[in-house]
Amino acid sequence: MAKGIIDPSVVDHYLIFGALLGAIAWNVVTWYYGIPSSSSHALIGGIVGAAIAKAGSTDSLIGAGIWKTVAFIVISPLFGYILGSLILVVVAWVCRNKTQRRVDKWFRRLQLVSAALYSLGHGGNDAQKTVGIIWMLLIAAGVTAQGDPVPMWVVVLCYLAIGLGTLFGGWRIVKTMGQRITKLKPVGGFCAETGGAITLFLATSLGIPVSTTHTITGAIVGVGSVRRTAAVRWGIAGSIVWAWVLTIPCSALIAAGGYWLGRGLF
Repeated sequence: MAKGIIDPSVVDHYLIFGALLGAIAWNVVTWYYGIPSSSSHALIGGIVGAAIAKAGSTDSLIGAGIWKTVAFIVISPLFGYILGSLILVVVAWVCRNKTQRRVDKWFRRLQLVSAALYSLGHGGNDAQKTVGIIWMLLIAAGVTAQGDPVPMWVVVLCYLAIGLGTLFGGWRIVKTMGQRITKLKPVGGFCAETGGAITLFLATSLGIPVSTTHTITGAIVGVGSVRRTAAVRWGIAGSIVWAWVLTIPCSALIAAGGYWLGRGLF
């Protein structure tokens, strides 16, 4: 995020202001309608839009980093779908002679483990994007140099913020993910979270900023599809995919306006 999307030399506080304004505005819109969009891609779109507004061209963009991110808009939910499906098939075979009541009892407990793993993957990937943005601003302001390590207070505050946001926010999104796409039982939740966590750990190890929302949505659809195709509300899933497609361009457009607003106000 700090060096892989745009040339750090073009970064200033106006660009960061525009990027954050674009990302926040898009996240608020999708939250209001209960659509689980990607804050990661909204942030990337915001950086791209503000950078283009400042430079007046695309010369400041780093194509390899952007295309890698765009590719994982497709790859991460696909991985989540495949892993969620496969894990549910394996679990169903292992538990084939067990009663539904006993299976639910086991997986209510195991889901605490899978949720913890998914949360760790979420923080390991998503919180790093915010760390990168703050570090970018510190470099632009001359507080730190590009070769310096990220200050520990930045890391602590970003992890604290993402934890509090998860604790207090987003019940519209929770309802969409837990009930509207497909009905999840404890075993399904365990398989979706485990598949999503594996995908996030893989992406983080490769240094690729992916969307935890995309990943878990793919895993949930995969789990629902294993039960039966009709168990997935494909209309809801289609609306979510459209939000994914529009996230980067819409947040980039808002961020470009935010950049010029910042220049005018400050």
